[in-house]
Formats: sequence, C-alpha cells, structure tokens
Amino acid sequence: MRRSEFLTSIAALTMFDTLNLKSLERWTKDLDHSDLMPALFFGHGSPMNAIQDNVFTKTFAKIGQEIVTPQAIICVSAHWETRGTKITAMKQPRTIHDFYGFPRELSDVIYPAPGKPALAENTASLISMKEIQLDHEWGLDHGTWSVLRHVFPHAHIPVLQLSIDVNMSFAEHYALAQELKQLRKKGILVIGSGNMVHNLGMVDWKRLDEQFAFDWALEASDIMKNIILSGDNTKLLTLPHNSAAISLAIPTPEHFIPLLYIMAMTDPKDEISLFNDIPVAGSLTMTSVMLS
Repeated sequence: MRRSEFLTSIAALTMFDTLNLKSLERWTKDLDHSDLMPALFFGHGSPMNAIQDNVFTKTFAKIGQEIVTPQAIICVSAHWETRGTKITAMKQPRTIHDFYGFPRELSDVIYPAPGKPALAENTASLISMKEIQLDHEWGLDHGTWSVLRHVFPHAHIPVLQLSIDVNMSFAEHYALAQELKQLRKKGILVIGSGNMVHNLGMVDWKRLDEQFAFDWALEASDIMKNIILSGDNTKLLTLPHNSAAISLAIPTPEHFIPLLYIMAMTDPKDEISLFNDIPVAGSLTMTSVMLS
C-alpha cells in the first residue's frame, strides 16, 4: 500500500480523532524510505529449548547476532488464543510460565523485556479490518520468551505480543498480517512462533530428543516447504485437508497460524530461507523461516 493511500484509509475511519491521526501521521512519515527488517517464523518446539544449548538454540542466537537490532519486536505466539484480536500494551509485560511437568529451572526463567504502549496503540491504529484491543493482562508466554532469550539474551528490546483470534479464518489472519506488513519499514521485527508440524498426540515420548519424523510428518512438511519456497504463499490458506498427512500435521491450527502472519509479510525483494529444518520425536518439526 502506498503511503498516501494508507493515510487516506486511516482518515476515513471514524474511530480516530484529529489528534490521533496527527500522531499516526508523524509515526508513518518515513514509512516508504526505511530498509525492511527481516520477518521470522520460529519453530519453537519444547519449552525446554529455553534453557538448553542445542542445534536449534544455537541458530536462534546466531540470528540475533547477525540481523539489524530492531526498535521493537511484535510476536504472534501459538500460545495466546483469544476471542477478538489483542495486543499487549503494558510497560512491563510479565513472564508467563504456561506449562507444567518441567524442571523448576525452567519455571524460574524471567525474560524482563520492556513493553511499548505507544507502539501497541499505533499498531492497533494500522488495522482497518477490525478493532484491535489493547491488553494489560497477558504478558510474554513461552512461545515468545523461550525463543527470544536466545535471540536477544539481554532482554533490552521492547516486546509486544499479538494474539490469535480463534474466530478468524486462515484468510482473515493472512489479511490482517498484510496490514501489519508496513511495520517492517519502521524497524519493527515481526516474528511468529509455533511449529509447522505439531501433533503432541502422536509424539514418541520415548524418543523425545531424537531427530526423526514419521512418514506422514515428512510428507506434510514437504508440502508446506514447497509452497513457502515457491513464493505462492496463498496456497498455505488452502492446504489439501483431504490429505491425511496435513490433517495429522495440523490437528489444531494455533501452531500453524503464526506462519501465516509471517508469510503474509513477504516483500517481492525478500529472500526466503529455511533454518532449523529438522524433525523431532516423530510428529514435530522445528522448521523455521526467514524473510530478508
């Protein structure tokens, strides 16, 4: 969307008063002149990755060392599902330990990244297709901090979370993400955190740390990766659900939807690359995507 068209559409929305519009116009004045930040989908896997030093977390750390330091981070995590779309708007989001049965060491982890209420308000203002609610209760769940504590271990960059509205279709999530694509021009790192293949009911718990996949998981993974690398991202919205492999790979949508948010932000100039393209425990893949 051209900047002039964007500002025109914002002006047409009755929810914004003159003061808010002027603030938003100042925020977007250089929108079309900034370099694009990368956008990243992380396969986050087990919460234990937060405290482990392994091939996945080493790659997380390497990415943090190599990309331009963002002004702020907005994460779509598989672990925040809501009715309506929300964005965290507190000054200091809490670290949420949304799991059980893991070592105390994991529950003791705190990721003290600040929030950025003004960014939350401005981000909500960019969305024309629906109202975005400012949230002051949630915080950072493990889908976010288990990855970010490796990418940016000093927790010095403001972090916001955007929720997954359970009432929205794949196409609606994709459209919402396209409206947020312009954040990449403002120094904002947008990340999605989930898993392309994620079926906990089929996990081989006796081989939890082994890198292998069942045949159906490999088939589903190949279907998704071929679409991603082809550049025709909209095919992700109509995956062949008559395929037994896809049905097993995505038994519920929450770990897949963050991928849609990232792929919707693809720019024609982007190079699309995969990393951590490794299956674990039979029915999970850590496959991750970078747009850069």
